[in-house]
Amino acid sequence: MKIAIGCDHAAFEEKEQILTWLKDSYEVSDCGTFTNERCDYPDFAKAVAAQVTTESILGILICGSGIGISMAANRYAGIRAALCRSVNEAELSKQHNNANVLCLGARITAVEEMKKIISAWFSAGFEEGRHTGRVAKFNDLGEILS
Repeated sequence: MKIAIGCDHAAFEEKEQILTWLKDSYEVSDCGTFTNERCDYPDFAKAVAAQVTTESILGILICGSGIGISMAANRYAGIRAALCRSVNEAELSKQHNNANVLCLGARITAVEEMKKIISAWFSAGFEEGRHTGRVAKFNDLGEILS
């Protein structure tokens, strides 16, 4: 499985730790940032969203709170970005919403907890059924990436 990951300066150190951990089991595309110098999270949300939609892969985005980067990612058609702060939220985001981008907050959630959230998100599956129609409506929303 291939995963795209991105972050802003506030989450650079955490992204690097998560990236190292993920590379043991997955092919990972690092969409930046590549330093802890100030940058703008919408740039990295767009880069991850582009890979998720064009390659049909999963994405992980991290900023200080997780809020801004999730808002930016959700502007794009085909992206269902979920800000998750617990294992339960991660499972539900996949089961009910078929989330294809997981968003995390580096100032809110410790790296070890992020790993648990990521693992739960990867393990969960989309339940389909009553959720399928709702999720299909997401595909009609947002800006198309080109």
